[in-house]
Amino acid sequence: MMKSPLRILGKASSINVRKVLWTCREIGQDFVREDWGSGFQPVDTAAFRQINPNGQVPVVALPDGYLWESNSICRWLAGEAERADLLPTVPLARARVDMWMDWQATELNPAWRYAFMALVRQSPAFLDKELIADSIRAWNGKMHILDDQLSKTGGYVAGENFTLADIVLGLSTNRWMQTPIEHVPLPAVADWWERLCRRPAFMEFGANGIA
Repeated sequence: MMKSPLRILGKASSINVRKVLWTCREIGQDFVREDWGSGFQPVDTAAFRQINPNGQVPVVALPDGYLWESNSICRWLAGEAERADLLPTVPLARARVDMWMDWQATELNPAWRYAFMALVRQSPAFLDKELIADSIRAWNGKMHILDDQLSKTGGYVAGENFTLADIVLGLSTNRWMQTPIEHVPLPAVADWWERLCRRPAFMEFGANGIA
């Protein structure tokens, strides 16, 4: 763990910034967060794209440059802190955590994007009712996959212990719960959610009323 506070660029409402903030709290890493993103310091400038060519947050500033992509930042933080409980060092155990973190980014996130942008962000570019309905169906379908996994483990996403997979999927589940859609009953997810809510860092950065 770094002795000096970590400089984090990104607004506090960003789901991906909150992954990093939650991880920092879990490992006891001090940080200083700066407001960047929509409504704050712009990320669509040439200067910011020199920091992150994607023009997105979060970004962490390091002595030798910058690090972006929220899941990668969380992995790096756990590694720096030598927190093998959050990110195992045994290859297969780590792969199981990575698998669910990657699933969150590549499978779950695309499913909810259209419905979330329409119903929560109320973006005029996302008004097609059929595409909204398709997104909701896909989103609930992916959440069924998570529920099945939690039914098997009986504890947390990657097994019986809390890991980074729970951080990234905990925030995604918060977004699902906060979005005004029909929510399919998911008993294992509900039980897991209660366990997450016992963690002060999740209450601060996850279940804090922000989608």
